[in-house]
Amino acid sequence: MTTMSEQFWSHIPRLTMRKSFLVALLLGTSAEAAEPPLREAAQKELTEALLPKEAREPQTEPMPPRLSFEDVIQRAVQYNSAALLAKNETRRLIAVLAQARSASLPTLTVGINYTRLDGDRVLGTGDMQRLVAGADQVAGNATVQVPLLAPSRWAQWLHADDNVKVAEISVKDAEQKVAVAAARAYLLVLTQQRVVDVVTRSRDLAAQHHAYAKQRAEGGLGNKLDEVRSRADWQVTEGQRSSALAMLRRAEELLGAMIGHDGPVDILEEPRLEPTPPLIDAQQEALWQRSDLRLLQARAWAAARLIRHSVVDYLPTVAGSFAPFFQNPPSIVQPLLGWQARIDIGWALFDGGLRYGVQQERKAQYEQIKIAQWTTQLQARAEVRAASYALSRAQESVQAAREAEAAASLAASMARQAFLVGATSNLEALDAERRARDAETALAQAEDGVRQAHLDMLIASGRFPSPRKP
Repeated sequence: MTTMSEQFWSHIPRLTMRKSFLVALLLGTSAEAAEPPLREAAQKELTEALLPKEAREPQTEPMPPRLSFEDVIQRAVQYNSAALLAKNETRRLIAVLAQARSASLPTLTVGINYTRLDGDRVLGTGDMQRLVAGADQVAGNATVQVPLLAPSRWAQWLHADDNVKVAEISVKDAEQKVAVAAARAYLLVLTQQRVVDVVTRSRDLAAQHHAYAKQRAEGGLGNKLDEVRSRADWQVTEGQRSSALAMLRRAEELLGAMIGHDGPVDILEEPRLEPTPPLIDAQQEALWQRSDLRLLQARAWAAARLIRHSVVDYLPTVAGSFAPFFQNPPSIVQPLLGWQARIDIGWALFDGGLRYGVQQERKAQYEQIKIAQWTTQLQARAEVRAASYALSRAQESVQAAREAEAAASLAASMARQAFLVGATSNLEALDAERRARDAETALAQAEDGVRQAHLDMLIASGRFPSPRKP
């Protein structure tokens, strides 16, 4: 038997459900309309979460996009933060130019003014009364002001325009640095891919070697020592492949960050770089093609013009203005309509030594820029010579690495065949394969050295990312 309390509590869920149903009917909504349906992606995610682990679809990592060398350089210039900041700085200096220019152009201002007094102000008595100021006064004027002689303002206009030109060259310099960084990241990915290919082939070969050694040991033709050696070499190559894959992912993430992509970026092919110029031509081209030297030259020109224009700070300023006006009601001293013209002359005879200090600061700034320009020219010529020498040595190194790789591969093949026919132990075969693997890795690094030296030569001569016309 159930008690009264048990029967009461057993009816609670049903009463609650009925109450909810009645509320839904009164509001004119259904249970489906109360909760909007989930989106397709959210519904799929919820369904996957409710399934057991063995029934869920495997989560696969999306493949990174594959880009060519030209696409990487183009995207880096368009989306890298350094290039974007340089472009934004140019836009800011264009706005500063507009502000400096405004001081040299005519201005037009309009003013209207209403005044309420407690009463009319009159002068005299009887018929001789004259209105001095009305109780309600409305006045207005339009003033046109033109700088007739403003050398300092004109000079500021020119200097602001120089700053814009310097900023435009600075954008090119920032784009060149971004392109160089993106190119180096691209080459790093290419080198790491070569290393991964080498260690993957070594891993597969070591796995086959271990399987063969194990088969011989189980068949009584080999020994346990050969199997253990081959297994150790197999695991070593597994670890080397994992490390190479980690380095490759780091390089791909770096390349993605360089071009403004949120994720790793893969590459399509080996870059096609233009031929390097001769050493003499490269040293001459570097002086007018390199963006850093062009930027310093523009800054030096702007600083020299500042010094030449220092004389305008000692000249007077003349401004003229014309202002028509109206006054209602007119008074004794203010007619209903009228106009006035003015010429203002300003000349600073003594300013406490401010202009002398500014002139000395401009000269010091010009000397600093010239020293930096001279130092950068020396550095540019040194970089050209060093890149040319490094390129020639890298080409010799890659030729030697190719011969070493070919010899090591042949020795590994001979040692492998000797081990298969039982003429030697797997110790010699493992050692030969390790040497072949090291020689192939050294060849990949030597080829990367040639590409890096080639790129350095183009950068030092100012031919990367593209040569500029004088």
